[in-house]
Amino acid sequence: MVSPDEQAGHNPVPFNLMGDIPAELTDELTQTLCNSASLRIERIVSKGHASESEFWYEQDEHEWVVLLSGGAVLQWSDGSFQSLAPGDYVLIPAGTRHRLEGTLADELSIWLAVFFTDC
Repeated sequence: MVSPDEQAGHNPVPFNLMGDIPAELTDELTQTLCNSASLRIERIVSKGHASESEFWYEQDEHEWVVLLSGGAVLQWSDGSFQSLAPGDYVLIPAGTRHRLEGTLADELSIWLAVFFTDC
């Protein structure tokens, strides 16, 4: 995949969020698609992945994330769980403790995550 920096000054090259995925995913695949001082966009690919049992995300920036394929379950610090199916999205305010309880083991879960500090 060619980064936006590598294609600067050239005609835009279309990318496919569902393509260019390794056959084996030992770890979650995270690719930064855009990065600036107040905005970061990532593609995340999971297959049976989950956060470590005691690990919690608690970011300084807001996160808007949409699940494009597969399935996932998020856990919130209050002990509640949220299942996500393709097309589901969630806005996670900065400082909100959350973790990935798990993704489908037999299907790719592809996410688009947008991290930002202000609107």
